[in-house]
This record gives sequence, C-alpha cells and structure tokens, in this order.
Amino acid sequence: MRQQFGARARRLEGTGRLTLVAMVILIGVAAAQGPQPAPFAPLPGTTTPDPGRVELGRMLFFDTRLSGNDTLSCAVCHDPARAWTDGAALSAGYPGSRYFRNTPTLLNVVHGRYVYWDGRLPASDLPTVMRDHIAEAHFFQADGRLIIERLRQVPVYEQGFKDVFGGEPSYGRILNSLTAFVTTLQAPGSPFDRYLQGDKSALTEQATRGLALFEGKAGCLRCHDGAMLSDGRFHNLGLAPNPDIFNEPLRHITFRRFFRTMGLDAAGLREDPGRYAITKRQEDWGRFRTPTLREVAATAPYMHDGSLATLADVVDFYDGGGGPGRGKDASLKPLGLSAAEKADLVAFLEALTGEPVTVERPQRPPYSLRTLGSN
Repeated sequence: MRQQFGARARRLEGTGRLTLVAMVILIGVAAAQGPQPAPFAPLPGTTTPDPGRVELGRMLFFDTRLSGNDTLSCAVCHDPARAWTDGAALSAGYPGSRYFRNTPTLLNVVHGRYVYWDGRLPASDLPTVMRDHIAEAHFFQADGRLIIERLRQVPVYEQGFKDVFGGEPSYGRILNSLTAFVTTLQAPGSPFDRYLQGDKSALTEQATRGLALFEGKAGCLRCHDGAMLSDGRFHNLGLAPNPDIFNEPLRHITFRRFFRTMGLDAAGLREDPGRYAITKRQEDWGRFRTPTLREVAATAPYMHDGSLATLADVVDFYDGGGGPGRGKDASLKPLGLSAAEKADLVAFLEALTGEPVTVERPQRPPYSLRTLGSN
C-alpha cells in the first residue's frame, strides 16, 4: 500500500511539474507576443502627394478623353455625389457592353490591401490599377498612345505637365497624376471614429448596442476589423448569383470574355468564380475580397454583384447564415438576431459613415491646334 501510494505521489508530482512547465511556456509566449492589438484603429496617415500632380489628376479624373470613344471619365462610375461609386447594382461598363460586378468606392482605397473584388491587383500599386482601367476593354478601352496625343493637343495639359513634371504628357505621368489625386480621397472620419477617440456621445444608445453585437453575437468582427474595418482577405458567403448577369446578354458576353481572358472555360459558367480565376486554387472558388465598412451607409447596393439593396438586407443575409452556394465558409451560421438587434446593428453600421467627400468638378479644357513642327 505504501509503495502504491508513493508511486502515485511521484506520478502526481511529475504531472504538477509538467503543468507548471506548460504554464511557464504559455506565459513566456504571451509575453513575447506582447499585448494583443485592438480590434479597431484609426486610418494611418499618408504622404501628402505633390499638389501639382493632384491638380492634374483631378482634371484627368473628370475628363472623358481618357476613354477610347471620349464619352467616359473615371467620375462616371466613381461619382463624388454617390460616395465615389455609381450607385448601381452592376456597373455599366464601356458603351456597347455591360459589366458584371458592383463598383466599389474609391474612398480610402490607398489604405486597402487589394483592389477589385477578386483582388487581382494590390492597392500598393495604384498606377497599375489606373492603367488597367484605361486599357481594359470593358472599362475605358483606350490606347495609351492615343491618350497622350489627345492631351498634347490641349494647351492646359501640355503646360501643366511641363510645370509639374518638367516635360510633356506621357503615359506614366498620366497614371502617376491620377494616383496622386485618388490618394487624396480619404473620408474625414465618422461618428464611430469620434467614439474611438473618447467621445462616447458620438454613438447613440442604439448604435452602442449595435457595436456590442458587431463585436459579439453577430460575429462581424471576425472579418471586419482594423483601420479599414476589413481583414483584406477573401471569403465565400454562399451568395446566389445575380440573375441579371446571365439574363442581360451584354453582361453575359462581358462575363464570358473576362473569364476567358483569365484562362477559364467560361461557356458553361453560371456563377462568378471570384478569387479562383486569379489563383486557380479550388479553395478560392466563390471567394471575394472583404470590403471596407467605412462609409458603408452611402455605398449601397452591396456585395460583389450588388444583389443586396440595403444594410437591413445585408444584416438579414448574415442572420440567415449566408447564402446557399457551394463552398460557403464554414464559420457562417444563423445568428438568431431579434428584430430589435437587427435594427441596433444597422444603426451602428450607419455610424461608420461621415460627411461626404466632395471635390469641385473642373471644366473640360479645350483643344487647340498645335503649331506645325512643334510636335
């Protein structure tokens, strides 16, 4: 009996030592990691672009000369009056075609990780994003060489590029000017930003309850955190395809053409493969970039295909556990929100929107014949 008791005591002593060692290791790991980051953060600062480049970029942003047939400007789809979106479920696209995805806002785009719903270009390379919009057939369908010659026939641009860059318009200078302007499109702050800065009265009682739901029961914080209220990653929500993509021939044609150029057999596609078209990894099928929730009350309709018209629709969608599509993220489950909780959550989402960001629309500078021999 004494031997058995002694053996048992030694085993317990060993277990205690192991437990103590495990606790020390965990404490050491936690200390090495330091304090965990806060779930929310203010927007980081940016380097102020050269004012001359910004002004050239502002003029170009509103100038239809950047499009192939001289009818579209960047502001057609990114309208300051609509929070720098077009307010439509699906973008119009180049004349003679229709596009198959929703136009996201340009506000704060400089702080994101990716642009486009499928993340095919990084936000850190905005000049390439500008070039892609100008050259792509279903956006501007313009040859950069043509744009350069157009701008060289406009004295205001010819002189402006000389003043800012020390030389005539070039494709790179055009892209850099547009980038400088777009970099300045940053929201000034929302009631929620003021709340984070210590003004607890900035949120209503209803919005404060909505914040608690956002962080807790509703689970929004899993994907919408940080300064941009986005994890910058890609998720499959099981969203059913917007039928307009396939019922409207011009949209379906653009849909098939786009995915064909991405190396997919698009003839039989009846759903947007999203990130899969870029990575060709099966696990990325139907995944789309998590959008920022900043200014969200002003950027309806929602989702990559604009199929949810209001914030209440979005909350209902998540409350139901997402959509029925294949490959849906396993974390999406019904939330069981009451009608009052849904209203609280919408109130908080509305508090993520501040004052509109507007700029003065410039007058289109006129053409003028160049002096013979000065080309």
